[in-house]
Amino acid sequence: MEVFLQTLVAGILKGGLYGLIGIGMTLIMGVMGIINLAHGQLMMIAMYITYSLFQFLGIDPYVSLLISMPALFLLGMAIQKYTLNPLLEVESILPENQVLMTVGIGMVLTEIIRFAFGSDYKSVQTSYSTSTFFIGEISFSLALTVAFFIAVVFTILMFWFLLKTDMGRCIRATAQDKDAALLMGVNSKRITIITFGLGSALVAAAGSLLIPIYYLFPDIGGPFTRKAFVITILGGLGSTVGAILGGLTLGLAESFGATYIGMAFDDMIGLIIFILVLLFIPGGFKRLTKI
Repeated sequence: MEVFLQTLVAGILKGGLYGLIGIGMTLIMGVMGIINLAHGQLMMIAMYITYSLFQFLGIDPYVSLLISMPALFLLGMAIQKYTLNPLLEVESILPENQVLMTVGIGMVLTEIIRFAFGSDYKSVQTSYSTSTFFIGEISFSLALTVAFFIAVVFTILMFWFLLKTDMGRCIRATAQDKDAALLMGVNSKRITIITFGLGSALVAAAGSLLIPIYYLFPDIGGPFTRKAFVITILGGLGSTVGAILGGLTLGLAESFGATYIGMAFDDMIGLIIFILVLLFIPGGFKRLTKI
């Protein structure tokens, strides 16, 4: 039972951060109708920003959120405005071409970082990176626990933004019915730019929160793009609540897979669940939610 509870706690803590990654992708998916396959690479950029701030200026990774999130918000808006929106204006261009554009953007970002920082593994070693505390017999990683609660705060703030602000209502309206939103006077082009920026800022937050416990290298974006894609499908395309459930599901699946099958199989377990959801619950968790 102790091993089970330990695995459950680890899966929930990891899943909370995965949920933050998934919300960013599902926001973009809901408004634009495409999967952003550069999502993990944007997270990688934020991780390198956090690494640089820590390495050269001694700024704590959690404090660097105040820099990495605005930086990725601006980068995301620039990507949307100058690379994706022009494709939206060409009627002959299929949505698949927009997805291919995000693949190309991801490749470019990876190679830029490889050129600037090299391909070797880097890490951010803080005083709390390897610290743990106990509640009963269950151990908690201090870095992962703090990151989890910060992720919860960002998630709550995002829901408040979407539900209580005019901009948030415009984003939700555009995601639900773009044509109707246009008829109501919503500037869809502006909304897509802001939404891509928000999705990028959220995944930047996840990157800064994860870097004290992850090694950093230019190709780290690929695996996290895959995880974000799995979470988005599990949660149901465009569902923010579903993204949280999808993130928790993936986190628990990886955790239990690593404990009871083997560390080498944690990714495989998540992908098997992904396939099963596609086969038996095509709508993911979206059918259980309305947001």
